[in-house]
Amino acid sequence: MKNPEHRVQTTKRMFRNALLAFLTEKPLRSITVKELCERAGLNRGTFYAHYADVYDLLGQIEAEMETDFSTALEPMLSVDDGQLTPPKVTKKVFECIEANADLCRVIIGPFGDKEFGRRLIRESKDNVVQSCRQYFPNADEWQINVYYTFISGGCFALMERWIREGMVERPEVLANAAEQIMESGAAFLR
Repeated sequence: MKNPEHRVQTTKRMFRNALLAFLTEKPLRSITVKELCERAGLNRGTFYAHYADVYDLLGQIEAEMETDFSTALEPMLSVDDGQLTPPKVTKKVFECIEANADLCRVIIGPFGDKEFGRRLIRESKDNVVQSCRQYFPNADEWQINVYYTFISGGCFALMERWIREGMVERPEVLANAAEQIMESGAAFLR
């Protein structure tokens, strides 16, 4: 007999896959629980055992990625022991995006939740701003906020490009490129 937790995870993955497939075709408000269950090959009772509605399902999927994203950013605030380099943190962010590629493809698509992408950028702001304060003590708040706005927009655009082109490059390649660009821009904070 299979582990009950494994069954739950498999069921949730089936609903996730079905919802994200629909979101490449039409907006969330047009997706019904009935058709979602048909696509997932599961019944409505199973759906309602885990979710209140399709909005709740999407909310749970996004919450999981937000947790992964926050975890990837946490090292920015840790004491630097020489082992943590900015490319390693950025690599973790791109690995998070790669691990959630199905959701990220939907986010940037015509029926994606653009607000979710903006929320991820806003949530990363505290970590990046605090890290900039540590590394650039002479920079004022305006400079740090302008720098953050610039790098977050650039990283988001880089992520969109990477996803649209099939994620051919490894996360560390994008992380190194992003870090080189950010390092060049860091002169603004000195």
